[in-house]
Amino acid sequence: MEVAYDTSIPQHQEALKGLWKLAFPEEELHAIVSEQWKEMGWQGKDPSTDFRGGGFISLENLLYFAKRFPKSFQELLRKQVGDRSVWEYPFAVAGINITFMLIQMLGLEAVKPPSIVGETFLRFLSVNESAFDILYCIAFKLMDHQWLSMRASYMEFNTVMKSTRRQLEREIMVEDITYIEDMPSYSLLLSQ
Repeated sequence: MEVAYDTSIPQHQEALKGLWKLAFPEEELHAIVSEQWKEMGWQGKDPSTDFRGGGFISLENLLYFAKRFPKSFQELLRKQVGDRSVWEYPFAVAGINITFMLIQMLGLEAVKPPSIVGETFLRFLSVNESAFDILYCIAFKLMDHQWLSMRASYMEFNTVMKSTRRQLEREIMVEDITYIEDMPSYSLLLSQ
């Protein structure tokens, strides 16, 4: 499932530049390797070094989020909602971690999902081919919601991620849910 991010592939570089334009439409990106990337929450000036955990799909997830739910994307990127801690999570790196967590949670690297959560998710995917992308957006908003409610700081990132995963698993397993948009946390993407 995972395709590694590769700086030698023009499509990958264009996708990264596209993410920058969606994130900061008013600010020109000076170079593909630039200190500017730190503004988005990359660890260094070359975002390609951060993609190890989630591969190219994590970049595709960030792009989908920015295009489909631009207001929610910008609120998270710019940390506009809630009483924020001094040591916040880095936005882009958090996004990669969310992709990686979802792949693990759903067992998407296996031929057959090893869990009932993964099997249930396949039903969502059979009705909507964008179900994984939407689940990603839900997970990001839910993670931020958990972050705020737990009054977390950077040192508690893993605790927040585990809590987010448990909540997503519970919601996926609710019997009445047929569509990914029926998940209770989907409303976080719509509430402003």
